[in-house]
Amino acid sequence: MMIVKKLAKPLLLKKYEALLPRLMINSPTWLDANQEFNRRMRGYKGEIRVGYYLSGLAQKYTILQDVCLGADGQTFQMDDLIISPHAIYIVEAKNYHGTITFDHILKQLIRHDGEKETGFAYPITQVELQHDKLQNWLHDHSSPNLPIYYFVAISEPSTIIKVIGNQQEVAEIVAHAAMIPKKIMEIEERLAASEKVQHQKIGYMIMKECTEFDLDIFAQHKITPSNLLTGVQCPECGSLGIERVHSGWICHKCQKKYAAAHKAALEDYFLLIKPWITNTECMQWLKLDSRNTATRILKSSNLFFNSKRRWWERKEM
Repeated sequence: MMIVKKLAKPLLLKKYEALLPRLMINSPTWLDANQEFNRRMRGYKGEIRVGYYLSGLAQKYTILQDVCLGADGQTFQMDDLIISPHAIYIVEAKNYHGTITFDHILKQLIRHDGEKETGFAYPITQVELQHDKLQNWLHDHSSPNLPIYYFVAISEPSTIIKVIGNQQEVAEIVAHAAMIPKKIMEIEERLAASEKVQHQKIGYMIMKECTEFDLDIFAQHKITPSNLLTGVQCPECGSLGIERVHSGWICHKCQKKYAAAHKAALEDYFLLIKPWITNTECMQWLKLDSRNTATRILKSSNLFFNSKRRWWERKEM
């Protein structure tokens, strides 16, 4: 009875945080990537808010946050899974501001932010697909046959929810995040007499099979590593390409000196380019003119030197 898998900052958000400072600002590519970053950041913040409301259920049930499972060579994601002795509940978090309308006839979500209307994919269809995929996945993994329920949680309490079509049907699935635990408890009361299963065991089995969702953001935004700006970023002002000086780095813009600013730049490289780096690549990426300096930096960065491949890589945890 606990949160066995907690929400962490998604890999894709980390990639965009590394990518954006290394693109020409206000270029079409930067604007496109920044828009996608902001969309994913809103989603992440929504998941955090929804997770707060669901956390009270951890006293009784098993909870997994940010679940990504593989099936038939593909992956599918679920924001939250709550597993009780009687059922499994999928909760999909949505972070919209203003007024949203669930058009249950045309299966479309419409958001009005006070100035314009914007259409989105229908969240109920999305969570229905998650239900079907999870059901098949559990069957393939010989899990107990539990009923699966699903909800769409609107994370922002001030968001106004409207419905075109069957209001009652939508209201059974969609609610503000604070109302989702109550909906789950109501279902649990109805299922109280049904046979119980070891929900913790199912939770740990799912957690063991979880993967980290990833996408090729270079392909998505039609960029290549050669499009990226190189250099070390100033931790204070964000300037890229600060100068290497004796035993550290100096930013001439804010006049501050740092001993290990290169660590963040190397992390950017491993996130964006590949999980290993050669001395020559390190010199190019950090804008160094000394091979010996590159070697000293790599040695001091808690990396493992693969003598067979002649490159540096992260140490296995």
